[in-house]
Amino acid sequence: MFKNQVKLYRHMKKIFPLLLLPIILFVYSCREDESSVPIEEYCPIGDLAELHLLLGNPSNAQTDINMPNNYLLEMDEYAVSYNRDRAIPNWVSWYLSTQWFTGDGNRQDDFRENPFLPSDWYTPDADSYNFSANGFDRGHNCPSADRLCSDNFNSATFFMTNMVPQSPLHNREIWVAWECYFRNLAFDGMELYIVMGNYGTGGDGERGFKTKIVDGDNEITVPASIWKVAIAIPEGDGDDLSFIDGQSMVIAIDIPNSQAVADFDWNDSSFITTVDEIESKTGLDLFSNLPESVQNTLESRTHQTVSSVYPCF
Repeated sequence: MFKNQVKLYRHMKKIFPLLLLPIILFVYSCREDESSVPIEEYCPIGDLAELHLLLGNPSNAQTDINMPNNYLLEMDEYAVSYNRDRAIPNWVSWYLSTQWFTGDGNRQDDFRENPFLPSDWYTPDADSYNFSANGFDRGHNCPSADRLCSDNFNSATFFMTNMVPQSPLHNREIWVAWECYFRNLAFDGMELYIVMGNYGTGGDGERGFKTKIVDGDNEITVPASIWKVAIAIPEGDGDDLSFIDGQSMVIAIDIPNSQAVADFDWNDSSFITTVDEIESKTGLDLFSNLPESVQNTLESRTHQTVSSVYPCF
């Protein structure tokens, strides 16, 4: 009896590691190793470029070298109508929900030329604005903080085709508050379709009034005013176009590109306007994919529910 037990023990001792091997492999395969998880898994996937233009292409921009002042750049992170002669975007359009700015992404600060423009076109680089000489920030259109789901998505916001020369106090005090306000709406369960742009020539920066920034043999236009419009709807599944109606939230702001705006509250009524007013100043057709009756209702309305509380925290 004892001999049989010894034989059984020796046999089990030989095969026990083999029995454990599948279990060990399974445990290791299931164990999460953060360093091996692709950071892009936090970001949306799919036809993202189409999403950013769901409500329309405001200037019918095309990816056509024969349209240098209305050249379309469609990216996963946002869409741009670039103006080669002004060396700034006409407008930038993007979709926003919490998925786009929650994750493991960090601000990259890698300002640089956009390699997706035709190679023989001038495009500003990281040093073109020369703040010490000109006094204008490299002002984001699609904000860095709207794209924090990954480092790669955030990095795309630092292409200079996403920048305009922006008055520092405009950028750092007033505009950043509106950016926070929009993200707070997303935190409250909304999804937003946003377009930002500019018009006119000449702004007031830290070194005074300028119409152009000179970069070697090239010039970058300093816009006179910077605007942003958005439609916000409750986040959900399905076709967002069909969910937008005359009762949907619409926001339109238009703020002079000047240091003087810092003398006002971030939500001063003089900054709040209508989509119709912005269209009349820019010649754009915003939200053109919506039914005309819905456009007419939304585009004539001003946003009335801005909180008095400073939105950044």
